[in-house]
Amino acid sequence: MKFGRKITTNLYDEWRPFYIDYNLLKRELKSRTASHVWDDKDERDFTVMLKQELDKVYDFQKQKTAELSRRIRDAEKDVQKLVAQESSPSSSEALPSHSSDPESHQARPSDYGPDEGSDDDDDMDDNQSDASLEDLFHDLQEEVATLVADVHDLALYTKLNITGFLKILKKHDKITNFPLKPTFIQHYLEERPFYKYNWDILIVKLSKLYDLVRTRGHPVQGDSSAGGNQSAFVRQTTKYWVHPDNLVPLKLAILRHLPVLVFNAEKEFEQKDAAITSIYFDNEDLELYLGRLEKTEGAEAIRLRWYGDTDVKTIFVERKTHREDWTGEKSVKARFPIKENLVNAFLRGEYTMDAELQALVEKGKKTQAEVDSMIQLASEVQYRILTKQLHPVMRTFYNRTAFQLPGDPRVRISLDTELTMVREDNWDGQTRTGDNWRRTDIGIDHPFDQVSAADKELFKYGVLEVKLQTQFGQEPPKWVTDLVQSHLVEAVPKFSKFIHGCATLLPNRVDLVPFWLPQMDTDILKPNTGYLTVERPTKSTPDFQSGILSPLSPVLPVHSYVEPVSEGEEDEEMDLAPARDEFRRTGLPHEDVAAAIAFREKSLKEREPASQSRGSSSTAEVVYDERTPLLKLPQPPRVERNVSIDPLAPSSAFDERLRERLQANKNVPPRVQDGEVQDAVGLDEENLREEDRLLVRDWCAPSGKRIAVPVRIEPKVYFANERTFLKWLSFAVLIGTIATTLLNFVPADDPRGLISATLFTLAALLAIAYSAIIFVYRALRLRARSAEGLYYDKYGPTILCFVLLAALGTNIGLRAADM
Repeated sequence: MKFGRKITTNLYDEWRPFYIDYNLLKRELKSRTASHVWDDKDERDFTVMLKQELDKVYDFQKQKTAELSRRIRDAEKDVQKLVAQESSPSSSEALPSHSSDPESHQARPSDYGPDEGSDDDDDMDDNQSDASLEDLFHDLQEEVATLVADVHDLALYTKLNITGFLKILKKHDKITNFPLKPTFIQHYLEERPFYKYNWDILIVKLSKLYDLVRTRGHPVQGDSSAGGNQSAFVRQTTKYWVHPDNLVPLKLAILRHLPVLVFNAEKEFEQKDAAITSIYFDNEDLELYLGRLEKTEGAEAIRLRWYGDTDVKTIFVERKTHREDWTGEKSVKARFPIKENLVNAFLRGEYTMDAELQALVEKGKKTQAEVDSMIQLASEVQYRILTKQLHPVMRTFYNRTAFQLPGDPRVRISLDTELTMVREDNWDGQTRTGDNWRRTDIGIDHPFDQVSAADKELFKYGVLEVKLQTQFGQEPPKWVTDLVQSHLVEAVPKFSKFIHGCATLLPNRVDLVPFWLPQMDTDILKPNTGYLTVERPTKSTPDFQSGILSPLSPVLPVHSYVEPVSEGEEDEEMDLAPARDEFRRTGLPHEDVAAAIAFREKSLKEREPASQSRGSSSTAEVVYDERTPLLKLPQPPRVERNVSIDPLAPSSAFDERLRERLQANKNVPPRVQDGEVQDAVGLDEENLREEDRLLVRDWCAPSGKRIAVPVRIEPKVYFANERTFLKWLSFAVLIGTIATTLLNFVPADDPRGLISATLFTLAALLAIAYSAIIFVYRALRLRARSAEGLYYDKYGPTILCFVLLAALGTNIGLRAADM
């Protein structure tokens, strides 16, 4: 689709005058170049037009973001007024009034300055004092829904406009041969960086408002550890990549169900509060990297992590241990705190944690059993670092937005953005950390311009982690299933920041790379299938479903669910509560966050009755194993699909269906649409619907590298190999017995009997040699965790059968000749 048509289709109609006039600029460019040769005057005139368009866009976005912040504060005041009115119904205080019409809010003056929205502002309509509280809360819900839609549209507004400027500059440079793009970006766009706005601030504020409205001013409170002791815990985790264009819509989709979680609910949000930095350790052989990549039993990852800026005093030493399913244990992460000034001494073995950790018992912060476990962990980590000669290898930095109901760990979602990996090692002769445990030349100043491009990897996607607890047969919430099956995310099972960083930053030391690395060259942005849309509230809207991303698909049946386990980036022990300023942390408008909060309240009220009704009804049991796609529940009946993919079907079945699709497309005539003749729709990504997406098997590893695919090797596989060997031996013994019998009971002067005995002996020896060679070969391949090998042999058994038939036929033929 041409961009001129795209911006016209996707813009918010009420803001139409404030978008870049892309079509006007394009017409001006074409008319001038068609009438005469482009000269300096044309260049000056066109630059002036671009500057005017840029000023218009920049001023409008600045005005709208300030307006959204003000509207969120006004709505928060209104909720507090309603709560006060509810607690004292005899109060004569006037009740607030709200209108869902966004234009009504634009007319409200903003003359408060820094103290805008203080407790002294009591301007409320008196003519609503007789209205019921429920009706007023409903009005607030509509206002929140409008805010959610405004944030979504403003984010899309920003994306469309910056894309328009870049495209028209590219077109200008191509047609006129005047290099305007570099100059305009440096001197104009960088001075009006509307495209760099941090939506997290608005989203956190909106989340707080959402939570207040949906709980009627009484947000959910819970255990600050969000579900129990987290010094050693296990969570079921699935991971997804999120395209930058989908970050804001995804946050809005989550916001309607879960509030943004913050460390300290009483503290005003700052951008550094979302920063998480980790230092990973390994040796020059990359032993820990290979163990984590190949998922070997007991593979460890050791890292030091801190939250916020580099001036924090407490560092967490963490160890993640991978456990295979056949062991009956779960992959686990354990950690203990250490003071920053003691880290170097601890890593050199000059300091032990026994006394410092034991002091936690005396202070009443930990039990003796917990401290004993932490002391043992500290000793084991220190021993590993010293014996395996582990050193800082890589740093990961990202800003995390976490979503969870306090005290309810059943659903926990985190979205990591601005992910960056930075080298920390000194192996190539360049001093980075020196004798220290981390670099001191960088902090949390993304994108780390002071670091050379060879020493950092700027990950271009966001990383979404969905953490569920389904130990007691709990079903994943339907909204989670809807979300991860939408066009907003791309599933990447077992994705690891540590593995990705080592594979990209240490190419000369890494021969084995993760399976997702070739996918980095493929654009994961999918066409919007309409699965999730944003709707503004209308007068006929009966509840709070509108104004937020809402699924349009039919209701899916409920099935039993088993989530695969992986060692994800689990969240840490901290003082967790709903964010007071979710709109700032999520970067969404106030209206959007408020709408999401109200919807969450409604969903929570419906959750328990729905779960009880599900428990009482009988449903067919569905069994899932590791071959079942993550969070992939059976789909409802759909219209006939062009390509269907059964994850359990052999590849030949898919190839056959694909060939049929290709052959059918060759016979499709061109179609006419909007007066234009278009080519037949092929198997390109834009024309395929979400359910028609194809599986690609032809990825190639970078030159000189091999792609590592995790292979599960259980003990029963070794036993199966031994059992097959013993079966072949029993076969050889049986044939050998026949040969021995012929030798012992056939007269010495009977050459026919000796020939038969020789042939049966040869068959027995061949069977023994074949089984021994295959057994040793398969055992070595299993030990190397290789999925490729002679695990299925269609030639060896066939040859042995022919040898045995030849021996039997010869014996029968010789005896028949004597008769």
